[in-house]
Amino acid sequence: MLNPEDLYELDADLPEMTGPVLLHSLDGFVDAGSTGQLVREHLLEALEHRVIARFDVDSLIDYRARRPPMTFDRDHWASYETPELVVRLLRDDAGSPFLMLSGPEPDRLWEGFTAAVQHLVKRLGVGLVVGFHGIPMGVPHTRPVGITSHATRPELIAKNSWFDKVQVPGSAAGLLELRLGEAGHDAVGLAVHVPHYLAQSAYPAAAVAALESVVEATGLVLPVERLREAAEATDADIAEQVDGNDEVEKVVRALEQQYDAFAGAAERDSLLAESADMPTADELGAQFERFLAEQDGPDSPA
Repeated sequence: MLNPEDLYELDADLPEMTGPVLLHSLDGFVDAGSTGQLVREHLLEALEHRVIARFDVDSLIDYRARRPPMTFDRDHWASYETPELVVRLLRDDAGSPFLMLSGPEPDRLWEGFTAAVQHLVKRLGVGLVVGFHGIPMGVPHTRPVGITSHATRPELIAKNSWFDKVQVPGSAAGLLELRLGEAGHDAVGLAVHVPHYLAQSAYPAAAVAALESVVEATGLVLPVERLREAAEATDADIAEQVDGNDEVEKVVRALEQQYDAFAGAAERDSLLAESADMPTADELGAQFERFLAEQDGPDSPA
């Protein structure tokens, strides 16, 4: 394995930090509702920040799988957008420093990448690592946004899991949390539940839930109001589209019944479980997706 220090460059000019939090959100894995992307963009827009570490993307990224954009100007190549996998230093509203790792999920050298991040965690004295993203679920938009929390120690999370034991496709973020736990570091993951019929759209309500959970887990003082305003506007758009459409209202009511039945029964294990007297979540979602696809006005969720 490569020396972890060979996979990144760290800025020499760093402030004094005591047990800073490291947030992470990578592009390339599941992110229903653009949950992680919305949180990242919101924090970078709202807070002071600068890049303090850069990873070697030439070693980690398969350019043929995700070709970086280039600009051709009339008779010559004018620019090339180099992918960036970086750690930024930010300050919350109270002035406390924290870190955020973002960029494309590595295509290769996952063990090397996670070892490099662990090396940074030790080098910078990181006290807690927190990741977040959205996952599609058979839930209605009319119910509170749920979250599946997981961690390297049970004491780090308070919420009950919606899942039992499942096997899913791996991710660099998942491997990072696993390896951090094996090394004795505290790490938390937040998988925000997004209605699957809205999974391909930006869904700010999920970003609000993610950011509020980050605040709860870390104690950071982070701005949420603009995301809440965006969530209210998006929810109003969806409600307007649903109102008066009998077919779609029936879909939502069925999902609400499924959600409420699950939430009220401790013995049930999954929101994706089928009920004998109603369509499956996928069938309901397909109906709703067809309806939303027909809405081409300016108020349609984007």
